[in-house]
Amino acid sequence: MNFTVLVTGGTGYIGSWVVKNLLERGYNVRLTTRNKNNLSKIQFLVNYAESSKGKLEIWEADLLKMGSFDEVVMECDYVIHMASPFQTKIKNVQKELIEPALIGTSNVLRAVNLSTSVKKVVMTSSVAAVFGDNIDMKNLNLSEFDENQFNTTSSIKHQPYAYSKLLAEKEAWKIYESQQRWQLITINPSFVMGPPLSKYADSGSIILMKEFLKGSYCFGVPNLEFGFVDVRDIAKVHIQAMEDINAKGRYIISERVASLLNFAKIIQIEFKNKYQLPKKEAPKLLLYLFAPIFNLTRQFVEKNVGYSIKINSQKVINDFNLQLTPLEKTLKDMIIEMEELKML
Repeated sequence: MNFTVLVTGGTGYIGSWVVKNLLERGYNVRLTTRNKNNLSKIQFLVNYAESSKGKLEIWEADLLKMGSFDEVVMECDYVIHMASPFQTKIKNVQKELIEPALIGTSNVLRAVNLSTSVKKVVMTSSVAAVFGDNIDMKNLNLSEFDENQFNTTSSIKHQPYAYSKLLAEKEAWKIYESQQRWQLITINPSFVMGPPLSKYADSGSIILMKEFLKGSYCFGVPNLEFGFVDVRDIAKVHIQAMEDINAKGRYIISERVASLLNFAKIIQIEFKNKYQLPKKEAPKLLLYLFAPIFNLTRQFVEKNVGYSIKINSQKVINDFNLQLTPLEKTLKDMIIEMEELKML
């Protein structure tokens, strides 16, 4: 296969699975990193490339440096834009979250506009760009969330990560609508779980699993519901969206909605008493009063704890004939792999 694909964020938790799958399918993959002199953390991808049908090129590029992607995009057939800031401890939301998400997206798509070869861009967004708080479903009088909704409740002060995802996706659609040469697809996954390909994988998913398994929530977990989906399914969908000429618009992906307590129960069934898992839910009032201690805001507790959600993934299932991996298998495979990689 002679098609060339640029993958931004290809060294990350989800991105590495996308790169691996592309290499196995015989694509020429261009991977960007901010520092070509420090490749130790992506050696595993180099190893995959050596034993695959595809070819891996490593380029230096910086999301925040305008023009940084102009050269690497040239002669690419597709761009999968996955790079986006995710940090757990942020001091300056505007500088560390909002600007990188917006500037990074506009920088990559500016380069796409300058090229003449790119046919399609597949961008990783999030359900966070669909809704900000679980209470939104009730307040908007919805029976479920689907691709028609855009987050209207997040801001730079409340749910800033969700706000950054919303702004980045809207910027992408704005740039796309200003031209007629290339297509844009956005993938909007829920909480992504599943096995990492490298011990260096760093994401909210890895952090949550580590916290769960080391007993950080043994006192009780919030009555919080999330959509969950397997990282391998997300990677597969990015490539199917890229290859399928009929794919269009946004694609929400969630295998199911589960509470954090149900999440713990699934792990308990498989691993018995190996880990100190939560067995009860913490009272909302207690969480509200002590929210800062749990690294939460009182506004987050108020608008999310105790509210049920439903997420409709029928579009992605129908369009790509997709069978989503059951959450039970996702969590089992994730923990086993994290054990083998000595991440726990």
